[in-house]
This record gives sequence, structure tokens and C-alpha cells, in this order.
Amino acid sequence: MAQLKWYFEDFEPGRTIPVGSRNVDQDEIIAFARQFDPQPFHVDPEAAAKSMFGGIIASGWHTCSMMMRMMVDGFLSEAASLGSPGVDEIRWLKPVRAGDTLAVTTTVLDARPSSSRPDRGVVHTMWEAKNQHGETVATVKGMGMFLRRPEQG
Repeated sequence: MAQLKWYFEDFEPGRTIPVGSRNVDQDEIIAFARQFDPQPFHVDPEAAAKSMFGGIIASGWHTCSMMMRMMVDGFLSEAASLGSPGVDEIRWLKPVRAGDTLAVTTTVLDARPSSSRPDRGVVHTMWEAKNQHGETVATVKGMGMFLRRPEQG
């Protein structure tokens, strides 16, 4: 296991952490959608071309899954994370298309120590995915639980 660098104490409100970027591929869009969200504008190029989107777009759930992968690879794998009790809000603001490059950040909205467990705290964040044009395509507001930094003795 890698040395952890993110503990509860590191999450000051307003802090924004870049967590990674990823290119979006049409084959991946279609494969995900065939399994989990087989609506025509996600899986059928001809139907998608006739839709209000004018072509294949990623499922919003695929976008969230890509965001989660970037969060794990670029942040949570180095954090004293205890998981999450849930998300409060997901917004899909612009279509994600093949050829897009998504960049994800997480911004601390609030951090408070646990009142019942002094070894941890709860951090409210907003994840934001932007495409290569700087347009926000999706946001996720939620919370995570993180251990406090151990005492050095």
C-alpha cells in the first residue's frame, strides 16, 4: 500500500484538488451503455444521429463511473478514506462525446470532525468534470469519511 498523503486535517473548505483526466472512446461509451443504459442515443449511431444530441453520447452513469475511476486513481488511493455514506446531488450539464477529454477536480465544501468517533471526520465535496473546452459536463456533491492523521510518537 502506498504512503497515505491525505487525511481529514488536509481538507480545508475551498481547497480544490485536481484528480486526473481521461479520454472518452466511442467503443467504451457503447459497451457501457449496452450493459447498463441501452437507450438509443447511447448505443445506436443512426438513432443517436436523429436524436436531439445529433450523435452518440455517454450515459450520465458512465460519466459518473469515469469520474469515480479518476477519483480513485488520482486521489482516494492516497487518502485515508473510509468510504462514503452517499451523494446528495448529481448533475449532467452537457453531453459527453467520443473524443472528449474529461478532467476532474474535487473541491472541499465543508469538513467537520465526527462527534461520535474522534479518529475521523466527514468531508463534503463537489466533484466537477470539465471537457477539453473547459465546459463543465457533470458535478457530484457528496460526502466522504476520512481518518484523522495519526499522532507521531
